[in-house]
Amino acid sequence: MIVAGPRKYIAIAGNIGAGKSTLVDFLRYRFQLTPFFEPNADNPFLVPFYDDMERWAFHSQIFFLTHKFRLHQQLTDHPGTVVQDRTIYEDAEVFAELLFRMKKMSRSEYEAYRSLYEAIVRTLRPPDLMIYLRAEVRTVRRRIKLRGRPEEQSLPLAYLKRLHGLYEDWFTRYDRSPTLVIEVDRLDYIQDLVDRIEVIRTIEKYL
Repeated sequence: MIVAGPRKYIAIAGNIGAGKSTLVDFLRYRFQLTPFFEPNADNPFLVPFYDDMERWAFHSQIFFLTHKFRLHQQLTDHPGTVVQDRTIYEDAEVFAELLFRMKKMSRSEYEAYRSLYEAIVRTLRPPDLMIYLRAEVRTVRRRIKLRGRPEEQSLPLAYLKRLHGLYEDWFTRYDRSPTLVIEVDRLDYIQDLVDRIEVIRTIEKYL
């Protein structure tokens, strides 16, 4: 077992169903990292959001923003090396952006959200490494179906495609930290030993 050295902050980014939580679990046990997961189960607006996005989009995004801010504060204060499942940057640059473009958030809601987000991120420590799980839409659709979360099963294909495009745009602009791209369609770091060794060796450089 490899023990992490100096305290680091590793972030995992990627579309719905890309495998973020699976990779977080893999890294936490392989490198003895402390995981910080997205608070999906705690969001009281998430299920109604999937049923009526226009009504609940702003509420859901504000919930995630405030809880991600709290998570960032906790992981910054943590004495060990940490790994996070989805960052606050994705909430704003991908999900809130898409909801605004889809007219599920009004301009006034979006501007209020962005103002709060920009004030928050100025206070945050950026990751030491941002790992982006790049997955084609057909891959995330298959994984969404396999994991069987009821609220995700009716997500429109067009919604997942637009999320994918915004993830690609955001990651192209992202410059807050070193980055690592894992091509999920090609690499199977859970089942394939060669792929697993490749991922481990790459991430070890940052630990």
